[in-house]
This record gives sequence, structure tokens and C-alpha cells, in this order.
Amino acid sequence: MNLVKYAVSAILTAVILLSANQPSMARAKYDSDAQSSRLFKTNAINVPCTQLAVHNINKLGLTITNGGQFGSGFANDMGIPLIDQVTGAPAASAIYPYPGTNKYLFAGSFWIGAVVGRDTLVSVGCEGWSYIIEMMPPPCGSPYNGEIERLSISNPEDILLGAKSEQDFIATYTDTVTDPSYVQSDPKDGRPHIPLNIEITQRSYAWSYDYAADFVLFDYEIKSLGRKDLNGVYMGFYVDGDVTPLSDEHEGAQDDICGFKAEIPYPFAPPECGIIDPIRIAWIADNDGRHSDEIQCPGGFELTGVTGMRVVRTPSDSLNYSFNWWISNGNAAKDFGPRMAGTPSDPFRDFGGYLGTPEGDRNKYYIMRHEEFDYDQLFTACDNTVNGWLPPSSDAGDFADGYDTRYLLSFGPFDIAPGEVLRVSFAYVAGEDFHSECQAFENLWNPGFPQEYYNQLNFDKFGRNASWAARIYDNPGRDTNGDSTFGEFAVCCYDTSYVYDTTEVEPGVYLIDTQLVCLDADTFWLTGDGVPDFEGARPPYPPKMWIYPSLDDYNRGVLRVRFNGFESETRRDDFSGDYDFEGYRIYQGITTIPSDFVMLVTYDREDYNRYEYNNTRNEWVLIETPFTLEELQEKYGPEFDPNVYNVDNLFYDAADTALYYFTPQDWNQADLTNPDLIHKIYPDEPPPTVLNADSALLYYPEELTDDGYFKYYEYEYTIKNLLPSQLYYISVTAFDYGSPISGLPSLETAKNQNMVAEYAQNTNAIVEEQRLNVIVYPNPYRNDAGYASATGGNFEGRDAVTGGSLNPERIRRVHFTNLPHKCTIRIFTLDGDLVREIDHDFPEGDPQSMHDTWDLITRNTQAAVSGIYYYSVESEQGSQIGKLVIIM
Repeated sequence: MNLVKYAVSAILTAVILLSANQPSMARAKYDSDAQSSRLFKTNAINVPCTQLAVHNINKLGLTITNGGQFGSGFANDMGIPLIDQVTGAPAASAIYPYPGTNKYLFAGSFWIGAVVGRDTLVSVGCEGWSYIIEMMPPPCGSPYNGEIERLSISNPEDILLGAKSEQDFIATYTDTVTDPSYVQSDPKDGRPHIPLNIEITQRSYAWSYDYAADFVLFDYEIKSLGRKDLNGVYMGFYVDGDVTPLSDEHEGAQDDICGFKAEIPYPFAPPECGIIDPIRIAWIADNDGRHSDEIQCPGGFELTGVTGMRVVRTPSDSLNYSFNWWISNGNAAKDFGPRMAGTPSDPFRDFGGYLGTPEGDRNKYYIMRHEEFDYDQLFTACDNTVNGWLPPSSDAGDFADGYDTRYLLSFGPFDIAPGEVLRVSFAYVAGEDFHSECQAFENLWNPGFPQEYYNQLNFDKFGRNASWAARIYDNPGRDTNGDSTFGEFAVCCYDTSYVYDTTEVEPGVYLIDTQLVCLDADTFWLTGDGVPDFEGARPPYPPKMWIYPSLDDYNRGVLRVRFNGFESETRRDDFSGDYDFEGYRIYQGITTIPSDFVMLVTYDREDYNRYEYNNTRNEWVLIETPFTLEELQEKYGPEFDPNVYNVDNLFYDAADTALYYFTPQDWNQADLTNPDLIHKIYPDEPPPTVLNADSALLYYPEELTDDGYFKYYEYEYTIKNLLPSQLYYISVTAFDYGSPISGLPSLETAKNQNMVAEYAQNTNAIVEEQRLNVIVYPNPYRNDAGYASATGGNFEGRDAVTGGSLNPERIRRVHFTNLPHKCTIRIFTLDGDLVREIDHDFPEGDPQSMHDTWDLITRNTQAAVSGIYYYSVESEQGSQIGKLVIIM
């Protein structure tokens, strides 16, 4: 890593923050050649509304900005704090798997270049050497609306607004800002930024589903705002990986490697079919999966994943692609990138003494249009001159085994007329287990013969995820616009036979026509119809959920979970068209991180998968959706028990002349009468007469609850023996049975989609109505009781769970419960001196409205000492006084 990257970043951040925080003094100038637009008025005080948003719903935690960047590396240089404004967590820069501590991206950005008149211009979201940032959003608020818009298919209202995924971010920005307070001059060109006058609407999509959990899809709409034609347009995506633990960001990226994977075996067909998937993806990874060579294996073997960029849509199918990587360095001898030797028809272009970094508009445009496809970094020390490359440098071995590497994936050319709109889509993809052997590098690496080491790199999961990204972008075999175009397909034939057709062409003369016929085959759709879908199979809708907290007779916490599954059970899958609901799961957590949730109980319908023996392929196949027990007994008789017929005890169906065995789909925990499990609130309620709540309210009101939900779909589960002092996060998910035909596993709604936070205490409504006494615990408080441990009650130290401090002076807690939603807590010494005052003010019904804590720190920020204290709680309901004992 070049540490100047961080030093320069800090300086530029200070400059931009200064101007961004003084809107009355800053005027963002916009290029006068841009046509009139609703976005900008050049005579207004225009401060770009720079923001970021974090895709955090799946395994790839990825920050985007509204300035043509993804990853958080240059967000500070736009004046954006590196904090997710929704969660308060640090902005994740390709943290994978998320949440975690391993980062796979410093920053990436969009580049676009063109010839405008006699000038060659390039605009970039960022570039990683001179820190050029040339794309900015409009100002905040009406009429400009520069803020990032957020949508989700989890919200029915958002679907009407065009939501595509569980987490849509929509940002608009342009390259028309020319004010040097925001867009600095390019030191190579020695002139202020000259814009192309383009507006970009960027949409990014993320899903939590297993098959889509390792990528984020981007869709760009690029509009020409200028009055001049943009000729010879090239677009590119620049990536500076910096694969490193968060604990070692400045030094951990010195050993990155990158390359380009053109194709893989098609992951959705048997290998013997020989189908190839042209994924065409640029990738970057750590060289050996270890963040430090000083740590002995298997220690430090954690950077085992890989991330990369796959373009899934360009403005034309006949464009030329380039893949280029380079190492930026202030020392020209260390600044390197693969370069083709010059020829009389294509002379070598000197980058000002540098082989790698393309500084300035003309050099950036050159590298995008030159149609070079660089060899993978691991092969840098090999002699590639026979293929037209320059000879290896003296440092080639050092470059080959990993460095602070960047790459650019670009394509073109095409032209853009004034007002014309072009679209491009790409996926940022991650994959696990790229490195699988901790000592592979030291055992196999040879810079002169890198193929053996390259061969053991595992692209399987990465490639499969890249394939899924393309499938979500354009669903294979799906005619989206109704023009009878379904995409490309391949037929895999497992068994063939010759068929002879004999025809007498004249007396005694016969023509024998021989044809090879496929007796057993599968058809695999490889592509879609070319119309973007940005859609995949979804889990059922999450149920509507309510939590009712209380204390039992022994002051132990109780949470009663009530939920209504009408939407979950009655909606068809939007993708498959099936009613594929399978069941519910209830989870409990003490943080908001989904991976920390623990499943408490499950319900799923009693159904079975039926496996059929395929004689031709000599294997068991699953080609049907699950059968309910009722369906099987209707087919095979009322006494039929599928549990009897497993893989060791096969079932022969004489009517079908087929051999089967059966397995349960999920656990088949289908008892809804046990009060200790998920159970029906109205067990005798029949199915609704009509499936419309408004009609039911008019004609069948007895079928609805008092709050208007169908009784038939009402369920509950009681969680007992909880700590009243602990804030719990409860989630009820719905899941389906997947799609055996397409190989999709069961899909489940995200655990944090309908998550509710609640203390297992009496609600303040009960507290205020019944005027319950305030409870203080632990009382007495003993310093030696180990309250931070499970045996000590877990009353304190929970900040450690969410990354807080473990300072003993700061983790202590005394809890107050049965509080009104608004009150003042005061702690006094026996002499009447005020020790601490706590203003407790929450909305009614808020999960924290009946509970608060004292950290045993006085109002003078000193630790409380041993003694007897008084406390008072004053509210509109009256006052309460009690004693509290502290033993330190």
C-alpha cells in the first residue's frame, strides 16, 4: 500500500469538508454547455448533497455513494462521514462475509470518456492516484432532490414505485460541477475539469436470499445533457481492491493479485454435459489468503475470498472489451502495468515515464479504447514477448506475487447524441474458498512457473455467484415482454439410439435414413430474452407480528409472540407462480446482527419429497414439488406412510412402473395444538369464506379479529424465563420449499425484516394503569458478583456484544423497570446530596419506555462508592421512593 494514498486523502477531506460545511459561501459551478435541467440552476447556491448508503442485507456489505463510487475509500474526499446513517455502523467497504472484519475493496468507480469536437475528455467518479473526483450529486431537498432514495420489495408501497430488490438504492449525479472547491484540477492535464455533460441515474440492488447473497447488482442510466455529440464513447469500471483485515488497512493490501476469468463450466448442469458459461469477470484477491506471513499456518488464514466485477449489460452487443491492471507508485520504476510493445500501426504510448498509472484524460481514454487484455498478475514474471508484450521488468517477481493492485474493465465504442440515454449494468460479486490451503503459496509458488499455483485457486463458488448475478439480471428462459423470445438454451442428452427409416424409392431400391435420437435429455436455459428483470425467486411474505411483554409471578420476563400469516400463506411466489409456503421459524437475538439470532421454534407443513430412480442416468432425481401427506394417501391409500419408504426401503409404484423413496421436507413439525410450540390462537376456526378482509368485514365479520385480521391465520408462541433487563430482538420468518426443478433451496425471509425489539417487562400501559411499583435490580449491587457473566445474570457488560468498551468502570449497570414512559429518576446519598439525575422520556409503547439503567457514574463523572442510597421516580402518576445498596 502506498501510504500517500491516506495522507493525500486526509488533506483533500479537510478541504472539501470546509466548503461543504459552509453552504452560504460555496457555489458549485456547473458547465454552461449543459442543457437546462431540473437538477441544476447555475445561479443558485448549489452545495452537492453528498451521501452514502450501505448494502447490508446479505453477505457482501457494500457502500455506495451518490458520486459514481462504490466502496468507502473516497467517500471522505466527498465530505461524507464513513458512517451508515441508518444503523450507525461503520460504512462497509466490501466486507465479506458480512458482518465481519475482512475488507475486499478500497474503492471503485465509474469512468466514461469520449471525443467532443477536437478534445478528448474523461470523467471519473474517482481515480486512485491523483485523487480526482469529477462526479457530484445535485443539492439536497426540493427541487433538486440529490438525496439517495431507498426502496424495498418488502414494502408493498415501494413495489408500486418500482422496487426490484429487498434493498434498492437510487442515486443521481452528474459530471457538470466545475467549482474547484469540489472538483480539483487534474495535475497531468494542468487544467480545470471539463465535463462531458452527462447525468447518471444509478440503481443498486441487493437480496438476502441464499442464491443472491454474494453480490450487488448495479444499473446505470446515462443521459447526455450537453449540446454536442459524444463520439467514440468508452465506459469503464475502476477497482482498487485493498484486500485486508480491518485491523491492518494501511499495510494489508501490499499483496493483492488480480486477473480475468473468461469462462467456467455451466454450474446448473451436470459436468458431463460440457456446457460452458462465459462469465467474463475481473477479479482481485489476496495472494495467499493470509494477512501476515509472520503468523504460522493455520493462523491468519482468513482472507480466503475473492471479489470481482462482471458486466451484464452494455449499450450494444458488438462492443470491444479491455481489461487492464496496474500498480501505482511515485517511483516510476515501481509504477507498472502490462503493456503491449508498439508497432508501426500502433505506436507505444508513454505515460510520462510510467508503465502503469494512466494519468490525465488522454491517457485514461487511451487505456479504455486500446482493447488490451492484460495477462493475470501471477504471470507477470513470465516472458510474454512472443504474444507482443513488453519483456518482464527487473521487479516482475515482486509484482507477480502480490502488490497494491488496481484494475479497469472497460468497453466501447459508441456515440451518444444530445438528450440520448444509454444503459449499462454490472454485478459486484464475491465468493468464498478461493484459497483453501494455507500453505499452498509457500509450497507451490514459483514466479517463473505460476501455473501450478494458479490451478489450485478455486473459482467454483465465485463463478457460480457470477452466474446467478446474470440470471437475476435477465432470467433465463423467461419472456419478459411477451414477444415469444426466451433466450438461448442447450440440450444435454444422456441416452441416444439410432432410428432407421426405410423408403422404397423405386422397385427393389430402398433408401435407408439413419437418425440419432435422444431418448433422455434435459434442456438448460442459458440466457434470457435480453430484457432486464432484476428479479429472482422470493421467499414468502413475512407474517405480521406483535410482541406482548410481561412479568410472571416470579418477576421473570415473558414475551408472547403473536403473528398473522395471511400474506405468507395465500400469496403465490411471484417468480414461479406456485403456492410454495412451507412454514414459520421464530428467532431471538440480543443484537440486530442476523447471524447472532438463535432459532427457538419452528412449524412446517407435513410434506415429503419423492425421489425417482432414473435408469438411464443411473441416479435418483427430484423433479417434483413436495407432496402433502393427504396427497400421498389419496394416491396410495389411507394407510400409506411415506416415512417407511426411505433410501434403504424403496417403494415400487406399479401404476407408474417407477421406483421411489421419500424424505421429509424440512422437519415436518406440523403440530399446531401444543401450547409449548407455535400454535393456533383459534384452533377451531375454519378457513376464510373469502380472502379479502374488506369483504369479510362486510359479510363475515365473525371470521376476523378485533383488529381486522383473519382468525384462521392467527398464531402465537410464548417465550419464557427471560431477563427483564435484556433488550431482546424477536423475528418471525416464513419459508418456502424451494424449487427442486431449478435446484433452488428453500428460501426464508430475512431475520431482520420484521424484527421487533422488546424488553420482557410489563408494558408502560400496564405500569401506568395499575400504578405498579418500580423495581430496581440487582439490589444490593455487589461489585464481586460477576454480573457480566451468565452465572451473574448478564445484567451488565452487554456493550461488549456490540463492540463497546470493556472498561470495568463503564460496564456496570443498575436497572429500573416498571417505569412510566416519561419520568425523572434521581439517586441521592443518605445526606440528601444528588448523585445522578436520569431523564427518562420515551414514546408510549416504545420497547425501552418501561426500563432504564444507571451506570453507577455520578453526575461528576466519578464512580459511585459503597453505601446506601435513596432513589426517587417522579412522573405524572406520582412519586415513588426506595433504597439502593451498593457494595464495591
